Amino acid sequence: MHKKYIADALTQIKDPPVLVNAVSKRVRQLCAGDRPYVKPLPGDDPEDVALREIAAGKLTIEIDLSEAAENSARK
Repeated sequence: MHKKYIADALTQIKDPPVLVNAVSKRVRQLCAGDRPYVKPLPGDDPEDVALREIAAGKLTIEIDLSEAAENSARK
């Protein structure tokens, strides 16, 4: 993975652990045959493509906090 791609993606998804999860999920999708939202550059790994998609705003995340709220309410 290129450090520039990581830095660019972190401008969109500020939390590194969340970024890692988003990239890993997208890499699985790309490896399964999903079409990329950005044109792959020569030498790009699926991780690079996923990071570039996030940095370009083509890929976003959705976090469901309802389960976390339910768990904290039970305690």
